[in-house]
Order: sequence, then C-alpha cells, then structure tokens
Amino acid sequence: MARCMIVDDSSFMRRIIHQTLEEAGHQVVAEVDNGLDALSKYKEVKPDVVTMDITMWGKDGLEAISEITSDYPDAKIIIISALNERTLKINEKDINARLFLSKPFEKQELLDAIKKVLNYG
Repeated sequence: MARCMIVDDSSFMRRIIHQTLEEAGHQVVAEVDNGLDALSKYKEVKPDVVTMDITMWGKDGLEAISEITSDYPDAKIIIISALNERTLKINEKDINARLFLSKPFEKQELLDAIKKVLNYG
C-alpha cells in the first residue's frame, strides 16, 4: 500500500482523508496544514502520494505543487479542493498534479485516485 502525505489547512478534512486512507490499508506518513511546510515535509518523508488542498494560508497549494514537482518531477499529487477544476486550469497553465477531486468527495473516489496515480489499476 502507499505511503501518503496530506496537505490541508482543515483539521476536519485531514482527519477524513487520514481515516479513508488508513481504512484502505495505506499509511499516512505526514500531515501538514499549509503550503509553506509542504516541500520540506515532502523531502523529509518522501511519500508515494500527496493529497493537496489549494486554498491555504501562507502559500497556496498551487505554489506548493510547483515547488515539489520542481525538485521531484515524478511526485504523485492529487488535488483535493473546493475550487472548480476548470477555474484552476484557466488560471494556471501548468498544474503538475496527477488528478483533481472536488470537495466534498466520496471515499471511494479518493481510493480510486490513489490506485490510478500509482498505476494499480
């Protein structure tokens, strides 16, 4: 199963994602509540998959994704955001995330996204 890092400023959302991943047998190796800490924590734990919120204090998720993928081009990042995917694509020409999930999401959607980015099926 995958080693996962959760980046979201909502403790409630981190808890939902954490529970969903662990119930499916994945290991949550790190949680951060802001984009500022995302790159340093990524370097420390080197997760298989990252779930990334977009709207956060300090540094948003798009900036954090850009920093992570600049140093780790093969990083597997799933955006989980209340923002509309189309709006993000209009505003950002190069979002280097593998998948996008809208909040609220179904637990199975997240698990399917993890499988897809890890090429499990």
